[in-house]
Amino acid sequence: MIYDYKLVGTRVVILSISLMMLASFASCKGGQASVSEKMGKEVPIKYAENLSVVEHEGFTEVKVRNPWDTAKLLQKYILVPTEQELPANLPEGTVVRTPVSNALVYSTVHNSLISEIGGIDAIGGVCNAEYVNEGEVKERLRSGRIADCGVSMSPDIEKIIKLHPQVIMLSPFENNDKYAKVGELGIPIIECADYMETSALGRAEWVKFYGLLFGKADVAEKMFGDVEEKYNALKEMASKVAKRPKVLIDQRYGQVWNVPGGESTMAGLIRDARGINPFDAYKQSGSVPLAPEKVLAEAYDADIWFVRYNQDNEKTLKELASDAPVNSQFKAYKEGNVYGCNTRYIDFYEETPFHPERLLENLIYYMHPEMRGDALTHSYYTQMR
Repeated sequence: MIYDYKLVGTRVVILSISLMMLASFASCKGGQASVSEKMGKEVPIKYAENLSVVEHEGFTEVKVRNPWDTAKLLQKYILVPTEQELPANLPEGTVVRTPVSNALVYSTVHNSLISEIGGIDAIGGVCNAEYVNEGEVKERLRSGRIADCGVSMSPDIEKIIKLHPQVIMLSPFENNDKYAKVGELGIPIIECADYMETSALGRAEWVKFYGLLFGKADVAEKMFGDVEEKYNALKEMASKVAKRPKVLIDQRYGQVWNVPGGESTMAGLIRDARGINPFDAYKQSGSVPLAPEKVLAEAYDADIWFVRYNQDNEKTLKELASDAPVNSQFKAYKEGNVYGCNTRYIDFYEETPFHPERLLENLIYYMHPEMRGDALTHSYYTQMR
């Protein structure tokens, strides 16, 4: 046999280099610190699509993806513990000292969540105080311990300056123009884009970020773990149901009817409860504003109707019909399958965003009467008469 020693030598060199690279890669993945560990330890995020969290030595990096342009970032936060000096060469981003001890919180959704995870003492002010239902937050507003900073669309700038919060927590919207005057105060704005997630568990998982902000990471992790377990158990139970009713949500407000887009958390909840969302063709997260006549054309045959409202008295079917001419033309109305939730007295908005398992339980209970067992753990809806 004749050997080409030059060719063999070349192959030996190539093989040696390959083995060296492989050994190097193996050592990175083995007992020594891996490349990812040197870069930071990624916190597992299973469902949230617009959130990522990486722990580094001395700080935690949180990225919020722009839900309206997913190729871009909406914000990047650098969380640094208050008791330590700022590390050298921090990456670019909005620096927030944690745990936050004085926050202005725009929405009742988030001040209720902060209270639940044990961070109520860090709520220095709120907006939209008239909609606050959470008992302790309400009491602190009465006593003045929590400041009322006006309505979220035009907050009281003087009160905010006097409060001097560490952060302002608000729900972002597309083309926000940096939140007008509030954006000029130099106070870090926490853009709570959780409502733009495409799944209920995805939104609920944002509690991990809020837990980090308020020094309640362990509490938040446990809370989400419990939510996830209960939600998935209910989803599995509902998956065995054969019949899938068509579901209508809410009604017209002003000139439009905001229906759940096909990639919204509500659409996901309807699917997980083994229902059909008539508006799945609108491939977007959040809600889709439609003319009431358009809603009637696409969902006139809805089997069941869930309506949220806010008023002193319980809404009746007769009153619902008088709210808008189209309302009495839906199949669900004609057959009496309408269920109302009076958010003036029921903590729907405060609880369900981060406890979607409670809402899923309600949907399954009313959509599938044959599956009803024990009474609801958290009852949000009652049949409208």
